[in-house]
Amino acid sequence: MTTLICTLQDHRDDVNWCAFSGKLFATCSGDKTLRMYSSHDFSELPFSPLSGHGYGVHCCCFSTCGQFLASCSTDATTMVWSTATGEIEAVLEHPGRSPVRICVLSPDSAHLVSGASDGTLALWDFPSKKLRRTGAVNDTTMVACSFSPCSQVFVSGSTYGDLRLWDLDMNQLHAEKNAHDLGVTCCTFAPSILSGGQVVQFRLASCGQDSLLKIWAVSKFVSGGYKMQLLHTLTGQSAPVLSCAYSSDGQLLVSGSVDKTVTVYDANNAVLLYTLNQHKRYVTACCFSPSSPLIATGSMDKTVNIWRLEDGCTDHESSDRASSEERTSASRSKLLVSDWSEGDVSAWLVEEGLQGLVDKFRANNMDGTELLSLTKETLTSELHVESVGLRGKLLRKVEELKSGSVCLGIPDEFLCPITRELMREPVIAADGYSYERGAIDSWISTKNRSSPMTNLPLITTLLTPNHTLKMAIGRWKTNH
Repeated sequence: MTTLICTLQDHRDDVNWCAFSGKLFATCSGDKTLRMYSSHDFSELPFSPLSGHGYGVHCCCFSTCGQFLASCSTDATTMVWSTATGEIEAVLEHPGRSPVRICVLSPDSAHLVSGASDGTLALWDFPSKKLRRTGAVNDTTMVACSFSPCSQVFVSGSTYGDLRLWDLDMNQLHAEKNAHDLGVTCCTFAPSILSGGQVVQFRLASCGQDSLLKIWAVSKFVSGGYKMQLLHTLTGQSAPVLSCAYSSDGQLLVSGSVDKTVTVYDANNAVLLYTLNQHKRYVTACCFSPSSPLIATGSMDKTVNIWRLEDGCTDHESSDRASSEERTSASRSKLLVSDWSEGDVSAWLVEEGLQGLVDKFRANNMDGTELLSLTKETLTSELHVESVGLRGKLLRKVEELKSGSVCLGIPDEFLCPITRELMREPVIAADGYSYERGAIDSWISTKNRSSPMTNLPLITTLLTPNHTLKMAIGRWKTNH
C-alpha cells in the first residue's frame, strides 16, 4: 500500500520536475526557482529557494554523489549548483541559445547532456564544464533524455515521437521511429545491467502524448550493434503520460499523467499495483528515492506529494523476544530460521539432541542468522566445540535447515544465490541479480569483483537496495 506522508506547497507556479539524491530532494518550477529539501524530514534548506534562471526551470537532476544539482531553463542555460551552499558553480550556455528543455547527468558524473527546443543536443564534460560534442535532430524539440547505467550511451526523446540512442561521440546507434504517436514526453533507463552470453541488455521506459507507458529492451551485441525491442505497453492512464521513473532497484515503475493520476507498476511483470489520485491538475513529475521507499510526484497544481510505499513487514524481533521461550516445534517454522531468536535456537538444539551446546550458544548470543552462518572454523575457534562428531552433527543439521527452506516453499527469488538463505537486506549488483548485502559484500571483497552467477567481472561494485523485493519478502513472511 502507499501512504501520503506530506505535501510541499512552496512553488508559485507549475512544478516541472523533481529529483532525489541520498540525503536531498529538489524541485523546479515555472516560477524560475528550484527548491531543495532534506529527504529525511522534507524541511527546506536554509539557502532555498535557488534563484538564477531568467525563465521557468524545466528539469533538475543530482550528480550521483549528491554534491551537485543541475537545472535547465527556457533562458537557454543549464546551471550547476552546489548542494552544500546553494551557490551557482557553473552556467552552461546551450549552443544556438535555444530554450533548454531537458538535462541529465551520467551515473558516473563524467558527462551531462542538455537538449533544446531546436532539436539540438549538447554533451558536456561535467568535471571541467566544457562543451565536448553537439548533435541534432531536425524539426523537433528535445524533451527527454536518459543515460544508460553504464554511462556509455544515452537515449533522447522528442516531440517528433522518436527515441534515439547515442554514444559519447554523438553517433546515432539506433533510431526507434514513432515510438510514441504525437510525441515522447519522458524516458528513463532502469538502473540494472542484464548480461548473458554475447549480449548486454538494459531496460528503458518511455511515455508520451499517446497516453501510453512503454518498456523496451535495449540490447548491445559484441559486434557493437544495438537493438530496441518493445516488451510491454502499459495502459493504466487515460490521458497523455507526462513523466516516468524507475525505482533504484529497477523493480517498480511510476508515471504521472494529464488525467491527474499517478500509477505504480511492477516493472518486471508489467502489472499495475497502485493508482494514486491526490493531485488536482496534471501530474508533470515523479521520482523514487534511492535510499528509502518513497515516491515524489509534482503537478501543475503547484504541489509536490511525498508517498511512502509500505513493505508489509511486522516487528518480528519484538514478537520473537516475547514468545520465543513458549514456541514449540510445530509453531516455530523452519521457513524463517533467519528470524529465530536466541531462545528459538536453544529450543531447536534441545529438540535435535544437541542440548550440550545450549550454554555455549546462549553465552555467544546465537540467534537464527548466526546459526545459519556457522562454519567448522567458527565452531572450533570461537565457540570452542572440540568434539569432531558434535561439530559434524551440528553442521549437518544446519544444512538441513537451509535445504528445508527450499523444499518447504520459500520462493527461490527470496533466497540469496550465495547463501541460499531468506534475504533480509536484498541488494542488486551490477550483474542484475539480487543478493543478501552481507553475502555479496563479502564475495566482492574476496572474489576479485566477479559475479557469483555469471563469473564475469562486475562493471561496478555499487549495490542498490532492492526495496521491492524486501517488501515482497515482508508480505510473504507476514502470510506465513
